[in-house]
Amino acid sequence: MNLTRVLRTSLTLHSRFQRVAVAVALMLGGCLALPARIGAAGTAVYTAFGDSIAFGAFAPIGRGYVPLYANAIASDNGVFVSTTDLGVPGWTSHDLLNALKTKLVFRLAAFTSNVITWNVGGNDLSAARNQYKAGTCGGADHQDCLRAAVAALEDNWNGILQTLLTLRHGRPTIFRTMDIYNPFVAADQATQTYPGMTDFEVFRPHLDDVNAYIAATSTAHGVLVAQVYDAFNGSGPMHDQDPGAAGLLAFDEFHPNGAGHALIASRLRALGYSAVTP
Repeated sequence: MNLTRVLRTSLTLHSRFQRVAVAVALMLGGCLALPARIGAAGTAVYTAFGDSIAFGAFAPIGRGYVPLYANAIASDNGVFVSTTDLGVPGWTSHDLLNALKTKLVFRLAAFTSNVITWNVGGNDLSAARNQYKAGTCGGADHQDCLRAAVAALEDNWNGILQTLLTLRHGRPTIFRTMDIYNPFVAADQATQTYPGMTDFEVFRPHLDDVNAYIAATSTAHGVLVAQVYDAFNGSGPMHDQDPGAAGLLAFDEFHPNGAGHALIASRLRALGYSAVTP
């Protein structure tokens, strides 16, 4: 299904709910940015959900992956793109799932958007990594907290996916997501919290598990996944390229810099603009 048909279908339905959305936005003090409508198929209504990466933390102003991807949609398809960025710094997968289930602004934004992207999970895994390094992870192999974080993240991921599909039920939507990169390759290759394995060797299987789950569950519903893990950490099975050494991280050695955001946006753009009707 091409983008023009997606836009026409979504915007026709969007107009039916525009008055409700305006009223809600007024009640919420104007917190919800409503899309302008320019012709029957002239506007892409794009909402990005996620954490600080979606928010664009440490990227040059206007150069986070969300505005870059919005620009790509506009230039590749000759449409105006109305963008709402609902990335929240510090959020975990639980936070995003809770917002999509309980916060009207998030639910209404998803309901009225025919282009949706999301990224989340890095904060979940980083918190578990910190526990492991602090010696408080638990278990005979000191990895109980890592396994628990993976299980919770996968459960929340499935909830996020199902909630978004439900909110867009029956309407063509360009859904795009991405897997999770490892910002700690060099640091963890150089450390052994416990003898026998480097921290990198301990963490990588857990990250691989999460990324395999993201790929499998998303693909099963026609949602395309940008391969950010390969882009940042190398496409080989070891994924042992350090993204900081490759010039993709900001000064905090965790978030993408301008080059990193540009790479994420390019991976999203390369997926094209096919839509699914959940």
